[in-house]
Amino acid sequence: MKLISRPDKRADKGAAKSADDRDTPAPGATVHGPARIGARTKELTSRLNPGDVAVIDHVDIDRVAADALVAAGPVAVLNAAPSTSGRYPNTGPNILVEAGIVLVDDLGPAVMGIEEHAQVSVVDGDVVVGGEVVASGKLQTERTVAANMAAAREGLSAEIERFAENTMTYLRRERDLLLDGVGVPDIRTSIEGRHVLIVVRGYHYREDLALLRSYIRENRPVLIGVDGGADAILDAGWQPDMIVGDMDSVSDRALACGAEIVVHAYRDGKAPGLERVKALGVEPVVFPATGTSEDITMLLADDKGAELIVAVGTHATLVEFLDKGRAGMASTFLTRLRVGGKLVDAKGVSRLYRTRISNIQLTLLSGAGVAAVLAALASTSAGQTFFGLMGARVDDVVSWISNLFGG
Repeated sequence: MKLISRPDKRADKGAAKSADDRDTPAPGATVHGPARIGARTKELTSRLNPGDVAVIDHVDIDRVAADALVAAGPVAVLNAAPSTSGRYPNTGPNILVEAGIVLVDDLGPAVMGIEEHAQVSVVDGDVVVGGEVVASGKLQTERTVAANMAAAREGLSAEIERFAENTMTYLRRERDLLLDGVGVPDIRTSIEGRHVLIVVRGYHYREDLALLRSYIRENRPVLIGVDGGADAILDAGWQPDMIVGDMDSVSDRALACGAEIVVHAYRDGKAPGLERVKALGVEPVVFPATGTSEDITMLLADDKGAELIVAVGTHATLVEFLDKGRAGMASTFLTRLRVGGKLVDAKGVSRLYRTRISNIQLTLLSGAGVAAVLAALASTSAGQTFFGLMGARVDDVVSWISNLFGG
């Protein structure tokens, strides 16, 4: 279908906008950019550039994916799938819209057929390549996102029921691992009696990791990166002692940094990331387990005698569990119950300690304090004597400088 020029709907509405239309992009407004295609959002964000048009196939865009997209700076995100399915109130679409990124979703599989680097125009909900509309979807605004979120909250009770069912299923499958540590592999990294810092590339992981610098410097914990969390440790200036995961989002740089590698495998022994690690000349440890990589990392640290487990970027709330996209994230829930006695969650540390006092305010406050001290000194005989001596000394210095330059 050829692109047909659209009449300017704004002319019919006049210059003024109603309150309900303020959050809606102007009809007919167009954004352009080269297409970047990626069915896996976390893989795509690593090669996105500012001004690109991101083309994804991501049901229920989660917060971590949205934050990564915003950081990459695309002008638009085109989603082949619904950005909110109604299963639970995911926050990703709202983050994208609030950042000013055009979001069009439910475009269908045709949009994934766009060629990499092809010039794409987005007009309302239409995706145009070479003058032809190749796909049409729903343009999301603050208003539509809010409506989707409200509808999704109504269906949350069903997800809670599924979560409970999945919890019992996981407990039956992995009770030996959860209760007795059966199946935990041997590792060379010494953990007994030490603090362990586990970094997952999740919510606020950069900010929280930066605020833990003093803790890391003073306690020297074992640093474990879960997949891409290893890159976060390297980016912060430290060296990971261990990397755990299925190796789908960690860089070759991290895998070759000298850390011990533990590959997360399925219960049947299949480990998709094993060949990649071995191709780099690294001999890894294999850990077969049903749970997520962050779960087996906590269980591994606990089984090997960690005194304290500090978690950065891990999942802790129901919405975060559902954001992860696993079946209720029952494994994470039970794992946290298992290691809860020694688990400290660093999530939100950056927000807890975020200062609300500006540098100017601090300077004025310090100045007021100094003035108060000087005023108190001036009211005492000792203080008056002190100021008299200081005045005499200043006069001596001024006279010396005057004689020096006066010849």
